[in-house]
Amino acid sequence: MTENADSATRRLRITGKVQGVGYRAWTAHRARKLGLVGWVRNLTDGSIEAVIQGPRETLAKMIAACHAGPPLARVTEVKSEDVEGSEVFAAFTQQPTAEPG
Repeated sequence: MTENADSATRRLRITGKVQGVGYRAWTAHRARKLGLVGWVRNLTDGSIEAVIQGPRETLAKMIAACHAGPPLARVTEVKSEDVEGSEVFAAFTQQPTAEPG
């Protein structure tokens, strides 16, 4: 994917009952289905972090879907912020667990 005026990169932080319920796999599957790129990972504090890149309209759909997540998830909050000057991703991947930063 190449960056253009209609594309953006968003960092998401999802909290609630989101680990151990297939949230990362669900996120990767949904993002790929929508044609988005980036990554998702668990954080050691029990939340999920994702960096998602693609057309703004499609990003909005993905962020809205993240508020529900997979069937066993209980999302309490989805924080979203723009990421300026991000690398351009080629695919959507699941990353290993990381410390919140």
